[in-house]
Order: sequence, then C-alpha cells, then structure tokens
Amino acid sequence: MNINSFIKRFVTSFLLLILFICMFYYNIILIISLILLGIQALFEMNNLFFKILKKKFYILLCNILSFIYLFFIFILIYYAVIKENYIQEYKLYIFYSILISICSDVGGYIIGNIFKGKNLIKISPNKTISGSIGSFLFPICLIPIFISDFQNISLNYLIISTFVISFISQAGDLFFSYLKRMAKIKDTGNILPGHGGILDRIDSIIFSVPLGFFIFNLY
Repeated sequence: MNINSFIKRFVTSFLLLILFICMFYYNIILIISLILLGIQALFEMNNLFFKILKKKFYILLCNILSFIYLFFIFILIYYAVIKENYIQEYKLYIFYSILISICSDVGGYIIGNIFKGKNLIKISPNKTISGSIGSFLFPICLIPIFISDFQNISLNYLIISTFVISFISQAGDLFFSYLKRMAKIKDTGNILPGHGGILDRIDSIIFSVPLGFFIFNLY
C-alpha cells in the first residue's frame, strides 16, 4: 500500500465526510454542494464521452441522459432531506445508503491492498476478490449502529438490503472503471487528492442512493 497515497486519500475522505455531515444538517450547504458536485460530475462525464464516442450526436445524447439522471437524484435528495424533512425515515434512507457506498469503497481499498490476491474482473485490474469481500464486510459494521433507527424494518431485511446496496455500489464503481478503461484514463479528474475526480468519488453513490431509497420504502 502506498503510504503517501493512503494519507492523501484519508485526509480527502475525512474532509468529504465533514462536508457530507454538514449537508444533512444545513439545507443551504446541501443545495450548494449538490449543484457544484453535479456540475463537476457532468463536466467529467462529458470528458469521458468525448474520449469514448466519436459522433457528436451520441456525445450530446449521453450528456442529456446524464443530466436527467443526476437531476433526478438531486430532486430525490431534495425531497427526502428538505421538502419532506418531517419524515425522518426518508433522510435516514438516503444517509444510510450513502454510508454503505462509502464503507464499501473504504473496505475494498483497505482489504484489497492488504490481502491483494486474484483479480475480480478484467475491466478493472485494480479490483480484487479480497477487495470485493472487504466491500461487503465493512458496511455490515453500520448495522449495529443504525438498527435502532430502522424501527419499522426487520434485522434480516436490513442485512439483505445492506448487501444489495453494497453490490450495486460496487457495480457502479466497476461500470465507471469500464468507461475509464475505454477512454484510456486512470481518473476522471484531479480535483480530489488521492481520489481523482468527483466522478471517481461518487460513481457508486449515484447508483446506490436511488436503489436504497426504493428498497427501504418498499418494506
């Protein structure tokens, strides 16, 4: 494990965690952060599409679809955290889903670098089977902390949901790894030391949040 890279990644993650917590306590910070993160993510997506696709029509189409999807997530978070703030379960569903993605990423990075081992899939040479196992194990640590908050959800359902959301988080990470491999780039940007671009940080979250919100509302 590269110590300098780990330190940069840890410091950046710590600062992002502080921002993340503030977003759920201060609505103005949430709105501004979502807008800025969305703009930067769309910019990085455009760069990806520009490197992968040759025809301008397909690039434009992908950008439009990306904007619609990110706008959908923006509205979902706004509805859950601000508009329906009196329904505390909605905020919890979003908060918990994001934490699962963060723990999956951290678990995959730490366990993968410690144990290494066989490659998980060809499209992402840095992803290992041990890292994937770590990505499933770390989110489980959240369950004892949040079980009392999920009063209307059974323990078995919470465990299964945590595994499913973690799986989707990893799938989202692999999906963007595949796009970066096609674009022949390592990171989508360099705005976050130790992480790369905004898209490198939220690639799993943008898939896990809608799914998590749906799964917990389904119960």
